[in-house]
Amino acid sequence: MIPRPRLARFLLLLTVFLCAACGLVYELALVALGGYLIGNTVFQTSLVLSVMVFAMGVGSLAAKPLRARAVGAFALVEGLLALVGGFSVLLLYVLFAWVGIYTEAMVVVAFVVGVLIGAEIPLLMTMLQRIKRQEAGGAVADMFAVDYLGALVGGLCFPLLLLPTFGQLKGALVVGAVNAAVGMAVVLWIFRRQTRRFVRASLLATMAVILALLGGAYAYAEDIEVTARQRLYRDPILLAERTPYQEIVVTRSFAFTGGSDLRLFLNGDLQFSSVDEYRYHEALTHPALAGTRGRVLVLGGGDGLALREILRYPDVEEVTLVEMDPAMTDLGNGFGPLRDLNDRSFEDERVNVVHDDAFNWLRDARGPWDAVLIDFPDPEDTATAKLYSVEFYSMLTRVLAPDARVVVQSGSPFFAPNSYWSIETSLREAGLSTTPYHVDVPSFGNWGFVLAARGGEAPDLVLSPDAPPQRYLSPEVLAASRVFPPDRQRPPGIRPNTLMEPVIIEYGKDEWQYN
Repeated sequence: MIPRPRLARFLLLLTVFLCAACGLVYELALVALGGYLIGNTVFQTSLVLSVMVFAMGVGSLAAKPLRARAVGAFALVEGLLALVGGFSVLLLYVLFAWVGIYTEAMVVVAFVVGVLIGAEIPLLMTMLQRIKRQEAGGAVADMFAVDYLGALVGGLCFPLLLLPTFGQLKGALVVGAVNAAVGMAVVLWIFRRQTRRFVRASLLATMAVILALLGGAYAYAEDIEVTARQRLYRDPILLAERTPYQEIVVTRSFAFTGGSDLRLFLNGDLQFSSVDEYRYHEALTHPALAGTRGRVLVLGGGDGLALREILRYPDVEEVTLVEMDPAMTDLGNGFGPLRDLNDRSFEDERVNVVHDDAFNWLRDARGPWDAVLIDFPDPEDTATAKLYSVEFYSMLTRVLAPDARVVVQSGSPFFAPNSYWSIETSLREAGLSTTPYHVDVPSFGNWGFVLAARGGEAPDLVLSPDAPPQRYLSPEVLAASRVFPPDRQRPPGIRPNTLMEPVIIEYGKDEWQYN
């Protein structure tokens, strides 16, 4: 006999709510981890969701024979889900760092988690009918209404609460503990009179072991993460931070000669090396400042290194830097080694920093700007691909002064020629005239940029007569940078990148995987 059926029914529906919330958190955690480690968020999302939804159907069928022992089976399912789901992020991160395996392992984990989530609903429905018999349609409606509500709350809690408070590794472990507690509560409270004492004791001991394992992993999660992360980088890690937008890692090595190499990585991709970053930033900055430069706009560039070069021109009156991630500008302004490298550029009174998504900000921006530098990470997913789209460049043209010059970092014309020329094609599609050029940056290899301007004539690739002294760039280097060898000139059939057809993602995926 079940005591106080109304209360028991409420508690069981609350269990449905919590299970749904936990299940969606596991899905989102796998999607987010894949986005951080592999990139190509669209593919990662599609793969995780399709595998898990299919597995949920398998789990629902697999649970049918277990309905006769629904209470014990549910407790077992929640215990397994607590272990597999709770340890999923930690396990996959360790496998990626030590073994170099991710996608195959993720599919297995997603399938197992999906099977266990799928088994929950038939078992919970059986237990709900034991409390109070209800017409099938009404019972299903009640069950799924609470299930969907739980999914909503879980989906909101993941980015707003779990990630900021616990991070990915600890967040999954916390959710695993909730799964274990839910399974224990159903047996020890709602159905305690229908369960033999030995079974209750066994399940209680099992759940206690699971909670102890999750708690132990939680205690050592930071040490495990630090050790695993270090395996991914050649040099000692000086700083590591996971923000809502990306993972930021700074490494530094020292040579016997006394020099050092400070490197910034975003989601595992190298952004600069202090040994040769001046080559990149001189090539990015000074061709765009060869004309009028009273008002300068920088999109991206939160490390402050492009700012350093811009501020060397005394006639620059105002620089607006738009960076989505506040952690990046905090790093550029507050992290000593980087602040020294960018010559404390954020402290210049001419600099105005805006924290916003550049695409959304540009929709309402008011110009005109005399020079624009676009220094975004390479387009690996839809979030970054939109910043290389025809639509983005078309919005940009609305805020340009008549003789404004624009420069876009465009990836490697050697390693990713289709991606490079797609960016150049997109700029021309938006009505800009272009001058492609490329330079050698040893830590990157051959790297490309596109200089653009309004009007029908391609802008001249020159240095301003009053440009400050350069360590790398010269008129001769710029003249040579316009020459592309036959095997790296514009291939036929290159398509522009648009919001509806982000072809640059596919171009990049096909090109970089071989380099």
